[in-house]
Amino acid sequence: QFVESDDDEELLFNIPFTGNVKLKGVIVMGEDDDTHPAEMRLFKNIPHMSFDDAAREPDQSFSLNRDPTGELEYPTKIARFSNVCHLSIHFPRNFGAETTKIFYIGLKGEWTEAHRHEVTICNYEASANPADHKLEQITPQTHFIS
Repeated sequence: QFVESDDDEELLFNIPFTGNVKLKGVIVMGEDDDTHPAEMRLFKNIPHMSFDDAAREPDQSFSLNRDPTGELEYPTKIARFSNVCHLSIHFPRNFGAETTKIFYIGLKGEWTEAHRHEVTICNYEASANPADHKLEQITPQTHFIS
């Protein structure tokens, strides 16, 4: 089983994660012919990315070698991919065929649970307003120091 591009050689995969991922490497398997992708571009945290969005500068790009067995792992810049909740992988070209075929994409990294905090609305007083703190009766107190 494989994924094949429709009209041209471009393919785009959007991969949402259920937590935060520290992405350390990517493996791409294709056919041992011209349909194998020749370039891979990674984008992080751009949900619902389209081919129009792929024109921007990627977070990292790779020139790929033909790898029908999945032995080559392409290491990512871990500092750049340490907090990924959505990964987009764009394959802009192959080795000369009209369509691109991909049999397997492997992601290597560490998953951690996402810490999603809800919005908290707080009011802070810079200085107390005496009108907000009324007392019904003020009892004078005297303190003697001996």
